[in-house]
Amino acid sequence: MGHADSLLALGGAFLAAAVLARLGNRFGLPTIPLFTLAGILLGPHTPGLVLVRDSHDFEMLSALGLVLLLFYLGLEFHVDDLKNGGRRLLLAGGSYLVLNVGAGLAFGFGLGWGAREALVLAGVLGISSSAIVTKILIDLGRIGRPGTKIVLGVIVVEDIFLALYLAVLQPVISGAQGGLEIAWQVAKAFGFLLLLATAARYGTRLVARLIHVRDDELLVISFLGAAVFVAGVSEYLGVADAIGAFMVGLILGATPSGPRIRRLVHPLRDAFAAIFFFAFGLAIDPGDFAAVALPVAVAVVLTLAMNIAAGLVVARLYGYRVREALLIATTLLARGEFALILAAMAANAGLDSRLSPFIAGYVLVLAVLGPLAAGRVHSGGEPEEKGAATTDDRAPAEELKQSEERKEEVRAPVTAPDR
Repeated sequence: MGHADSLLALGGAFLAAAVLARLGNRFGLPTIPLFTLAGILLGPHTPGLVLVRDSHDFEMLSALGLVLLLFYLGLEFHVDDLKNGGRRLLLAGGSYLVLNVGAGLAFGFGLGWGAREALVLAGVLGISSSAIVTKILIDLGRIGRPGTKIVLGVIVVEDIFLALYLAVLQPVISGAQGGLEIAWQVAKAFGFLLLLATAARYGTRLVARLIHVRDDELLVISFLGAAVFVAGVSEYLGVADAIGAFMVGLILGATPSGPRIRRLVHPLRDAFAAIFFFAFGLAIDPGDFAAVALPVAVAVVLTLAMNIAAGLVVARLYGYRVREALLIATTLLARGEFALILAAMAANAGLDSRLSPFIAGYVLVLAVLGPLAAGRVHSGGEPEEKGAATTDDRAPAEELKQSEERKEEVRAPVTAPDR
């Protein structure tokens, strides 16, 4: 009976998250903010029913959810997607990041919460929720339409930025003192990242032989052990555990066992990711939302403006009309899993306590606004391309459908069929 309270809390967390997610699905809402909302409503800071008194009870399960999220993201990273898109796709993704990350960094410094907090906010405001983005594309039937391949390409560019960004962020927010120590920590992070990247580039055949096994049970134990172990090594070296998990996924995803691993890890990712988002909500005090309401409103307006600007830039690169630019902008508008990961990292590093409620409120608003805005623009009519866009610039519908099928599972870190 010693574990009765823990089991009741865990079971209640799963059930509460499932109930809210089912209700949200009726209105076309994504599950990520609803899982977080369930944690807020049933946490120790909200009057009424308190399911979990101490969010630390979920600490290890939440950490495992984070590892599996980034591991799955690495599994679905395909360099070929970037190569096939050419220079324009790289320019499109880079333009999106420059505008949104730059605006996020300026916004962070403008708040005056601190330099480390500003660096966190740059990522929060700058990177889309790949889970929600993919769900929007599926729900609106955008597979095979102009602009879809661009949206997925931007997500791939964001994946690359994510690994580099985390390598810089973790040493900076971890409390390293002095420029020399920070430089050493960043160099160590990039060195570890380079080591794993080298393994991904030249060690795929060896890894494929080591990981290959016909029995699904043994394969699950093998890839789960590898992901968690390397994530632990990353954390031990002072590098974000997320980097280690992401790179292990990248390495294993390139092996012949990659498709099986993606299929087998899917339910594990769904379950533990739900706990990660729920546990994040447990730490949020709803009373703190009032103090960050204005910054949240400003950030939402800023993100919307930067997304529209980025959409117009991308549309101009590809010769698309304004409606397609607005579709690209609104499809990429939502923020979700990565923003909450950054919030958890910031909380663990002891940064400004206002970050968590700010990020929670910001994610909740945009996770709802994004799908609604994309649906509204989509319902206005199908966009047409300018004559400047040639047939060669447009991928065939079948190619896009295959690309989406490959990404459909990964871009839903919480529920199927929901970066």
